[in-house]
Amino acid sequence: MPQLTVRDVPEEIVWALKARAAEHGRSPEAELRAILEQVLTSDSSDFWGEARKLRARTAGRHQTPSEVLIREMRDER
Repeated sequence: MPQLTVRDVPEEIVWALKARAAEHGRSPEAELRAILEQVLTSDSSDFWGEARKLRARTAGRHQTPSEVLIREMRDER
Protein backbone atom coordinates (compact mmCIF):
# COMPACT_ATOMS: atom_id res chain seq x y z
CA MET A 1 0.00 0.00 0.00
CA PRO A 2 1.39 3.47 -0.83
CA GLN A 3 2.61 5.72 1.96
CA LEU A 4 2.02 9.42 2.41
CA THR A 5 4.16 11.88 4.35
CA VAL A 6 2.80 15.26 5.40
CA ARG A 7 5.34 17.82 6.54
CA ASP A 8 5.04 21.09 8.46
CA VAL A 9 1.75 20.27 10.17
CA PRO A 10 1.00 22.88 12.86
CA GLU A 11 1.35 21.56 16.39
CA GLU A 12 -2.26 22.40 17.31
CA ILE A 13 -3.48 20.28 14.37
CA VAL A 14 -1.38 17.34 15.55
CA TRP A 15 -2.80 17.67 19.09
CA ALA A 16 -6.35 17.91 17.71
CA LEU A 17 -5.76 14.77 15.62
CA LYS A 18 -4.42 12.90 18.65
CA ALA A 19 -7.41 13.99 20.76
CA ARG A 20 -9.88 12.96 18.06
CA ALA A 21 -8.09 9.61 17.64
CA ALA A 22 -8.32 8.98 21.38
CA GLU A 23 -12.06 9.75 21.33
CA HIS A 24 -12.54 7.12 18.64
CA GLY A 25 -10.15 4.59 20.18
CA ARG A 26 -7.73 4.71 17.25
CA SER A 27 -4.14 5.64 16.66
CA PRO A 28 -3.52 9.06 15.10
CA GLU A 29 -2.48 7.32 11.88
CA ALA A 30 -5.71 5.28 11.76
CA GLU A 31 -7.74 8.39 12.56
CA LEU A 32 -6.10 10.29 9.72
CA ARG A 33 -6.85 7.43 7.31
CA ALA A 34 -10.49 7.47 8.44
CA ILE A 35 -10.74 11.25 7.96
CA LEU A 36 -9.22 11.08 4.49
CA GLU A 37 -11.49 8.21 3.48
CA GLN A 38 -14.60 9.98 4.78
CA VAL A 39 -13.81 13.26 3.08
CA LEU A 40 -12.61 11.88 -0.23
CA THR A 41 -15.19 9.13 -0.77
CA SER A 42 -18.39 10.74 0.51
CA ASP A 43 -21.05 12.29 -1.71
CA SER A 44 -21.14 15.30 0.61
CA SER A 45 -17.90 16.56 -0.96
CA ASP A 46 -20.11 17.92 -3.77
CA PHE A 47 -21.10 21.10 -1.92
CA TRP A 48 -22.71 22.80 -4.90
CA GLY A 49 -24.72 19.70 -5.78
CA GLU A 50 -26.03 19.52 -2.22
CA ALA A 51 -26.83 23.25 -2.32
CA ARG A 52 -28.84 22.77 -5.53
CA LYS A 53 -30.81 19.92 -3.93
CA LEU A 54 -31.60 22.05 -0.89
CA ARG A 55 -32.72 25.01 -3.03
CA ALA A 56 -34.96 22.69 -5.06
CA ARG A 57 -36.54 21.24 -1.88
CA THR A 58 -37.25 24.69 -0.46
CA ALA A 59 -38.30 26.42 -3.69
CA GLY A 60 -41.51 28.42 -3.37
CA ARG A 61 -41.54 28.42 0.43
CA HIS A 62 -42.02 31.68 2.24
CA GLN A 63 -38.75 32.61 3.90
CA THR A 64 -38.79 34.98 6.86
CA PRO A 65 -35.65 37.13 7.05
CA SER A 66 -33.51 36.33 10.08
CA GLU A 67 -33.64 39.90 11.38
CA VAL A 68 -37.43 39.64 11.61
CA LEU A 69 -37.19 36.38 13.56
CA ILE A 70 -34.59 37.86 15.90
CA ARG A 71 -36.72 40.96 16.52
CA GLU A 72 -39.75 38.77 17.30
CA MET A 73 -37.74 36.69 19.77
CA ARG A 74 -36.45 39.82 21.49
CA ASP A 75 -39.92 41.34 21.68
CA GLU A 76 -41.23 38.17 23.39
CA ARG A 77 -38.85 38.65 26.35
